Amino acid sequence: MMQGRLQGKVAFVTGAGTGIGAATAIRFAQEGATVVICGRRKEPLDAVVAQIQAAGGRAEAVQADVSDEAVFTAAIEAAAERHGRFDVMVNNAMAYSWGSIDATSTDAWHSNFRTSVDGTFWGTRTAMKLMKERGGSVINVSSICGLLGTAWMAGYSAAKAAIINFSRAAAAEGAPCGIRVNVVIPAVVETPATAGMLSDEASRKNTEKLIPMGRVGQPEELANAILFLASDEASYVTGAALPVDGGRSAVLVTAL
Repeated sequence: MMQGRLQGKVAFVTGAGTGIGAATAIRFAQEGATVVICGRRKEPLDAVVAQIQAAGGRAEAVQADVSDEAVFTAAIEAAAERHGRFDVMVNNAMAYSWGSIDATSTDAWHSNFRTSVDGTFWGTRTAMKLMKERGGSVINVSSICGLLGTAWMAGYSAAKAAIINFSRAAAAEGAPCGIRVNVVIPAVVETPATAGMLSDEASRKNTEKLIPMGRVGQPEELANAILFLASDEASYVTGAALPVDGGRSAVLVTAL
């Protein structure tokens, strides 16, 4: 049900063709936002836009690679110019490599940072410039891997940790201008990126054993948290890093 928590606002969401990004775009549109969604692949973006428009919402797709500074920055600036305002920025796009540290090449290490960290920096920097006059909300998406050590994902873990502390610094700088910067921290969420670890019943059950709530998260549950941080209901919340993980980061698992 539309409650209008983002009525009249313009939001930009990266990595919005699937998963958390797509769910966030749909949720924002339900709450009255005009949503600009960004990603590398046109077909998934068009499908999300079609779903939003079929429900009476306002959305458009922009095909852009978040790891390309010039293209990504231009896409954000053009969206603000088209719509005459810019209120919410969600930096959700990510990329990762997998492997032991001793087998990780320098290129593979850097690949974890180009989209997740550099893209978040470029998106936040551009949004802050556009929001200086009337304020706004930036939500960056990290990961439980940015809080806890994760074997075979050192690059991804380091990148997601960087997002958390970068966002704190951005919150401190943006606060005098009414710009709020916050982070959501998912654990295992049922998206295409986690399909491999949830591919069979045994794998799913082993994963769920580690989560106090006993189940993996759904993209819509992350989208609801992002919506809260984007809305005026979170008007006094900035610099926060909010785990949305079924309790996973709150516990020390010592046995299965």
